[in-house]
Amino acid sequence: MSERVDCIVIGAGVVGLAVARAVALTGREVVILEKADIIGSETSSRHSEVIHAGIYYAQDSLKARFCVAGKKAMYEFCDVHGVAYNRCGKIIVATDEAQLPELERLKSNAAANGVEDLEWMTPAEVTEMEPAVYCVGALLSPSTGILDSHAYMLALQGDAEAAGAMTAFMTPVVGGRVMNDGIRIDCGGAAPTSLVADTVINSAGLWSQAIAAGIAGVPADTVPPTYYCKGNYYTLSGKPPFRRPVYPVPEKAGLGVHVTVDLGGQVRFGPDVEWVDGIDYDVDPARADKFYAAVRKYYPALQDGAIQPGYSGIRPKIQAPHEAARDFLVQGPDDHGVPGLINLYGIESPGMTSSLAIADFVQKLI
Repeated sequence: MSERVDCIVIGAGVVGLAVARAVALTGREVVILEKADIIGSETSSRHSEVIHAGIYYAQDSLKARFCVAGKKAMYEFCDVHGVAYNRCGKIIVATDEAQLPELERLKSNAAANGVEDLEWMTPAEVTEMEPAVYCVGALLSPSTGILDSHAYMLALQGDAEAAGAMTAFMTPVVGGRVMNDGIRIDCGGAAPTSLVADTVINSAGLWSQAIAAGIAGVPADTVPPTYYCKGNYYTLSGKPPFRRPVYPVPEKAGLGVHVTVDLGGQVRFGPDVEWVDGIDYDVDPARADKFYAAVRKYYPALQDGAIQPGYSGIRPKIQAPHEAARDFLVQGPDDHGVPGLINLYGIESPGMTSSLAIADFVQKLI
């Protein structure tokens, strides 16, 4: 006999928690299913902890819309909930004259997305703000920030549970079936069980496609392919030479090996782009040579031996390495024909910044 619940959210990453909070705050019963023993143990805790402005994404895309709205909502949420952040801004640098048109394009693209506060900086102005940085021109994004992402997720979880949501840890989803009276979700773990829900929100990040494909009755042709793009980070030893994020002009599959500075002042370089076939978080020390070459373009004083392997994260991509970047994919019943099911695919960067806006969008779909 399956237990009946109102709404299931699969995945207690930053987006799953935000969605669960939004739904629970409407008064609905929410059960969060999480295969790990803690919240946000995968993509949500393995990134740059940057609050993005909304500069890079195609006009009218979900990434652009959710990032811009989510940034505003996130700063307000952090203020109300006491989540630590620093609205420190970031600098996007061109290191040769040929890159200056790309900065022009970024500024125009940002304005089209509603981000109209980017400022041109001369090399002298950059040197005054960040003396260690070399460039021939730059853009300042004053609304970019950094935050304590774990504290943010704890606050989301706290709000959701205060509104009645329940989190079931160590509860992997192993299958399911579309029923006449709802969607059955089969759970593994130490005490296997099945739940039938009116609404299921699949926010499983790296595993969203596998979970959707495992629910009998979900059309296979609506489930996109899965690609894993690993991003490695290296940490810098010694006194921090930066006070804010510094980004090069973006590359095809990411935003380039950039500087991030956490709230404690620790400097990290990353992520790079490494397409992988499975989940593996080891950082190959041999990749350091590429990091030195990339970073020295804008930080020429980087000394040999100054960086060490830090950590890595994996982006859940829905496009192959040779394909153009794809937008977030939010599928509802109109897309796959299953009443009550929402599938979230390809929720990579800027997923954390977008989380509250994604949650608001999903809540209105159900």
